[in-house]
Amino acid sequence: MDVDPRHYNHVAINDNDIHNIVLSYLVHNCYKESVESFVASTGMKQPADCLEDMEKRKRIFHCAVEGNALKAIELTEQLAPDLLEKNKELHFDLLSLHFVELVCSKKCTEALEFAQNQLTPFGKVEKYVSKLEDFMALLAYEEPEKSPMFHLLSLDYRQQVADSLNRAVLEHSNLPNYTAMERLIQQTTVVRQCISEENAKNGPPTFSLKDFIRS
Repeated sequence: MDVDPRHYNHVAINDNDIHNIVLSYLVHNCYKESVESFVASTGMKQPADCLEDMEKRKRIFHCAVEGNALKAIELTEQLAPDLLEKNKELHFDLLSLHFVELVCSKKCTEALEFAQNQLTPFGKVEKYVSKLEDFMALLAYEEPEKSPMFHLLSLDYRQQVADSLNRAVLEHSNLPNYTAMERLIQQTTVVRQCISEENAKNGPPTFSLKDFIRS
């Protein structure tokens, strides 16, 4: 390693640094009431237009998570008019959520028509072909939740699309699309990996139960 982490042992972390990390997390995840309480209790300055934009993002996020993808698209186009036009992959993912809702509602004819009109055009691009095949395959199963593509019907998949949408909206507004906390965790992970690699060159480190539990 070029830099010895011990050089940072005496770097002071003040309350404002910690407050900014917490506020970044709350704003990113649209916790409006928590932001208001946190700002009031710490005396921090509230970010400009923070609450209004947060309410709009929160509604978009919840629409996507609940599977109301068409409403999420409509609200996104109002808040960030050219976002989905530029981010075709995200647009495809949102449209796929609506397709999945139609399949789960046993509206197979409607789902097929929607796929032909809205999803099939994406099939002209190589990277969408296999995704499109997976979604269309859901129509072949009477119980799609028991198909090999069952994960496409899951809350985890909707959450993943909603998270991507939230990050894209933040980036479109020239705001960080990752929280300060996430950045710190990423940096900490890299530092730990570098330290482990350095220790490996000098032989295995002494086992410490306390360090193992903390890792």
